[in-house]
Amino acid sequence: QVQLVESGGGLVQPGGSLRLSCAASGFIFSGYDMRWYRQAPGKERELVAHIITTGSSTNYAESVKGRFTISRDNAKNTVYLQMNSLKVEDTAVYYCNALRIVEYWGQGTQVTVSS
Repeated sequence: QVQLVESGGGLVQPGGSLRLSCAASGFIFSGYDMRWYRQAPGKERELVAHIITTGSSTNYAESVKGRFTISRDNAKNTVYLQMNSLKVEDTAVYYCNALRIVEYWGQGTQVTVSS
């Protein structure tokens, strides 16, 4: 059974940091590109960060460049999103996504940035 389980979300003040994790099981994790998406209330889901199978290449949305870092540990079947200098506009549900020929989604974790 394929599972992507996100964790690490929560409430943080502007300027703070959070580290999201996504634990994968039920498929060959190292064979899939991994992505983080987010969806804010009333907005479409948007791609935040992408990392290829080996971890040697990453891409980011312009809105998070220089603040967020995606990484992966293929030995632990886990992908991470380190989020620094958080802004109110980063508030959203963050989803983990695995992509090869098919794609899988996690259930999401809420990140709220508020003073």
